[in-house]
Amino acid sequence: MGGGLGGLVTAVALARQGLACTVIEKKAYPFHRVCGEYISNETIPFLKSLGLYPTQMDLPQINRLQLTSVNGRSAFLPLDLGGFGISRYVLDEFIYQRARSLGVEFILNQEVEGITFGDEQFEVKYNHEVHRADVVVGAFGKRSKLDVALNRAFIRRRSPYLAVKYHIRTDHPRDLIALHNFENGYCGMSQVEGDKQCLCYLSHRDNLRKYRDIARMEEAVLHRNPFLKSIFKSAEFIFSKPETINEITFERKRLIENHVLMCGDAAGMITPLCGNGMAIAIHAAKLLSCAIAAYGAGAISREQMEARYTTEWTQMFARRLWAGRQIQRLFGSVRASDFAVNLARHWKPAAGFLVSQTHGQPF
Repeated sequence: MGGGLGGLVTAVALARQGLACTVIEKKAYPFHRVCGEYISNETIPFLKSLGLYPTQMDLPQINRLQLTSVNGRSAFLPLDLGGFGISRYVLDEFIYQRARSLGVEFILNQEVEGITFGDEQFEVKYNHEVHRADVVVGAFGKRSKLDVALNRAFIRRRSPYLAVKYHIRTDHPRDLIALHNFENGYCGMSQVEGDKQCLCYLSHRDNLRKYRDIARMEEAVLHRNPFLKSIFKSAEFIFSKPETINEITFERKRLIENHVLMCGDAAGMITPLCGNGMAIAIHAAKLLSCAIAAYGAGAISREQMEARYTTEWTQMFARRLWAGRQIQRLFGSVRASDFAVNLARHWKPAAGFLVSQTHGQPF
């Protein structure tokens, strides 16, 4: 359920192991998603093993991080592992076509309305149709009607964050990802394919509530950081309007809901400043597909499949998500962002340690 990065990669991995798989996605490819569009190089071996690394594209290789404070102080840090930039518009379409070539069935422009489980089988309902399956993966993103249908605990609590994404053209080094702070938020910027950059920011909803309009909020709040002001004033904005999403939560989420296996942001969202939600979704897809394949082969029971995935996911990602929540406290205010920049400039080992907590090991 859901054809984002976690859902698509899981589907490809399952198809490569000979399992029949169907993806139900409420949109049709290609389309844009709110996303930072930076992927850690830890993912490259696995992507290449599935034929999902787009070697034919001249993708920017990113190995430096710039931090700026609300008032415009700046520091640069090396990214030892580094990553690459690619838009979700291009990457998701690339993986979608690969999945189709492997026999994955797609049901597009349809939204799942309900799901039930009984007698070791699921019934997934959409548009007055019912799809039956042995295993269901929830890969429907940060926040969905399915979270309500499954009565997930986090969905009952309001979240104060919204995210906004643009594609722009401006003078920005191909090897650099920048993190620009503003009051009650921060903005990431890095190169994607071609000559364009992804600019994506997270803001507390109080900023928008105060100024009532995204453009006015950007001018009143984001432009206080001179780096952001320069970018917004000089860049060519490619989108006619930004991609947005509200009610983003970084709360812990249950990995299993009524035997549905959660993947990607549906399983847990890392704070965007850590820039690795895409890498976590890809790695989780590997763990999940291996567990499902073992169940499909009759080697383990459903309970063992669920326990295996929960244990492996927790061991691999729980600390990274926790670290992201702690690091986030260093951003989004004048004093905190000044402290973060000074730390990066004058205490390199500590800054390097914080960066290392946001990247995993190659898999």
